[in-house]
Amino acid sequence: MIETRRAVAGDAAELVRLRAVMLGAMAGQPVEPGPWQEEALAMLRARLAEPEPTMAAYVVDAPDGVGLAACAVGTVDLRLGGPANPSGRTGYVYNVVTDAAYRRRGFSRACMSALLDWFAERGVSTVDLRATADGEPLYRELGFAPVSHTSLRWVAGRR
Repeated sequence: MIETRRAVAGDAAELVRLRAVMLGAMAGQPVEPGPWQEEALAMLRARLAEPEPTMAAYVVDAPDGVGLAACAVGTVDLRLGGPANPSGRTGYVYNVVTDAAYRRRGFSRACMSALLDWFAERGVSTVDLRATADGEPLYRELGFAPVSHTSLRWVAGRR
């Protein structure tokens, strides 16, 4: 059995390192270090330490005892309710990654399962994520399904 645990503020640096691993895998090349890392580090330290957190990260410690092998991070967003989700509580999953040396051992699945349990404990009945081709089979096995609406993004300064 794979042991997961809820990340604490002291795990923030490793979570940022794993985020770079994930972003690099998505881009097909290593991600350049930069100010984004300090911003992410500060945000993780603050949000993981909140007494009533709306963000959680579940991790698997590296088998050699140094750092983290995998993580899944998610947040609860409060939106206007509707017929399919009266409370409006919606989860969003991001930063699901396993370090290359530890892949194909079920670590991401264990982290995702723990995170989905955390969402359920908070009354979150709808959880969204964006999947890579590598991650999509896992998410489908966990019950995620495609949605029919288009995803668009606005970026400041692009008018």
